[in-house]
Amino acid sequence: MTESSPAAVLIPNLLWRTLHWPCWAFCRTWLRVNCSGLENLDNTRGGMLLVNHQSFLDPLLAAMWLTRPVSYLARDSLFRVPVLGWLLRRTYAMPISREAARGGSIRLAVERMDQGFLIGIFPEGTRSSGTEVRDFRPGFLAMVRRTNQPVYPVGIAGADRVMPRGAWFIRPGKIQVVYGAPFTPEEMAGLQSGDDAAFCELARQRVSECVALAERQMKGEPVGISKGH
Repeated sequence: MTESSPAAVLIPNLLWRTLHWPCWAFCRTWLRVNCSGLENLDNTRGGMLLVNHQSFLDPLLAAMWLTRPVSYLARDSLFRVPVLGWLLRRTYAMPISREAARGGSIRLAVERMDQGFLIGIFPEGTRSSGTEVRDFRPGFLAMVRRTNQPVYPVGIAGADRVMPRGAWFIRPGKIQVVYGAPFTPEEMAGLQSGDDAAFCELARQRVSECVALAERQMKGEPVGISKGH
């Protein structure tokens, strides 16, 4: 099962479509990736995915079930690397630098969401392992404050086992991705109060719940998907 196309028609470019299906096939066969909670995503709007970070595979794992592009932030220096920069631009990545982080990248991310794109963010800023989700860095809050699009917690389990820190090869394994219910208006109102630390912890808890659920589903335990708090 995959997500329906958003009503705000997004037709991915040829390169994205060419890469998407081989990557999907690899993830389904070699990594045995499964997902749950796609029904939580509003396919008529853009939005933001807050994802835990276990391995370099995470951007692919969080996006493979979706039929519209997910835009990720990448260091601006990578866009100056021959071939890699070309590839990043055509797969909807967005450059970010210390200067751009003050405004330019935020505006671009908000514009992308308004166009129907999903923006992928890894708020931990570094990789974790198992069901551990590290404290969230507050840099993503500026984007959350400037958008009216939904924000979703996403949990990935198993990626740290198929490609642990320092590994050069991807091991066969099993991975589960859980898309959680969007943050409620009441939860979002808490962010507007200016308590950044409280919202970061709330967001970390919501993502942690998705990771724990993904871990249980990966083990075959019969569990359901939360429809909200």
